[in-house]
Amino acid sequence: MSEAYSILVVDDNHLNLKVIEKVLTKEGYIALLADNGPDARRMAAEKHPDLILLDIEMPGEDGFDVIQKLKSDAATVTIPVLFLTGVSKVDVKLRGFELGAVDYILKPFHPQEVLARVRIHLKLSIATNCLVQDQARKLRQVSRAQSAMLPRPEDFPDARFSVFYRPLEEAGGDFYDILNISNHITGYFLADSSGHDIETSYTTASVKALLAQNCTPVYSPRESMKMINDVLVEILPEEKYFTACYMHLNRSTKIMTLVNAGHPPVVYMPRGNKPFFIKAQGDILGMFADATFGIDRIAVNEGDRFFVYSDGLVESTKKKISWAAGVQDLLATFDGVEDAALAGVPNMLVSRLFNGDPMPEDDIVLLCIEV
Repeated sequence: MSEAYSILVVDDNHLNLKVIEKVLTKEGYIALLADNGPDARRMAAEKHPDLILLDIEMPGEDGFDVIQKLKSDAATVTIPVLFLTGVSKVDVKLRGFELGAVDYILKPFHPQEVLARVRIHLKLSIATNCLVQDQARKLRQVSRAQSAMLPRPEDFPDARFSVFYRPLEEAGGDFYDILNISNHITGYFLADSSGHDIETSYTTASVKALLAQNCTPVYSPRESMKMINDVLVEILPEEKYFTACYMHLNRSTKIMTLVNAGHPPVVYMPRGNKPFFIKAQGDILGMFADATFGIDRIAVNEGDRFFVYSDGLVESTKKKISWAAGVQDLLATFDGVEDAALAGVPNMLVSRLFNGDPMPEDDIVLLCIEV
């Protein structure tokens, strides 16, 4: 047997309450009754009815006050509200719609009209909820697929990296990849997309495929990024682009090559020395056919560490801090990081930056690499 739908009826007229209760219960609905605004809001939050029939003209909190509070409460914001009113003025109706009402039932009401409108809006609510659940399911699938694309340190032990990854939404716009270019050459790629939608998540899959095709011993790091950019310029919509950093580590020659595509500066921490920024200017990926990229070649030693991150780590829209300004305080968080186990470094740094409770405004990726 299917579960009965519940309807919260709010009216200071007890006769109206009883009439509607009788009409609803005869049709198999559960009728919840309240004769004032505060009780109605409490019952809505506790019982979470499928629909609310709300009188406008009540002493104390009127219907407009009640719906404003219902729509500002996360526990009740999605419950459809139909107004009960004896007022047919257009401006009154418009105000109700602006506050979030889905319909009106004029008094004196006819029982069959009440039932008809209840059925219509329950059907609409059911359809909307199914659509929301379907979209959420698809996004969770995208999220799982996206997470499956992200390499884990245990899968690439020779790459010697650790990572913190937290997407703001189900479909994250930031991602990273690890590439085994040869027995002694590893590629590290981190990108930040201009979008955070499902389309973006599919684009990141395309970039991953491009990395596998073009980050090979045949091409220099700059040539690899140039070829990837040329393809992205062709396939990305005009408003889409990536900032990115590609790091090419040859452990045989002890040379780290960094290619910057409009991305925040990499932090370099030589073994036994203080960290500093490697600032290489470059154009973003996917926007300009004639893009040029900043490049640095660094002689490294075993134990040196590099830190590459997305701008969500250092910028804040709420605090009006751009990543260019936010990186100024980044180096101060690196005290003691040199001697910390690599696996724990990303969480340590993120915890320091967000005071132990990261609540990001954007996707966050922090990739830590050890030579």
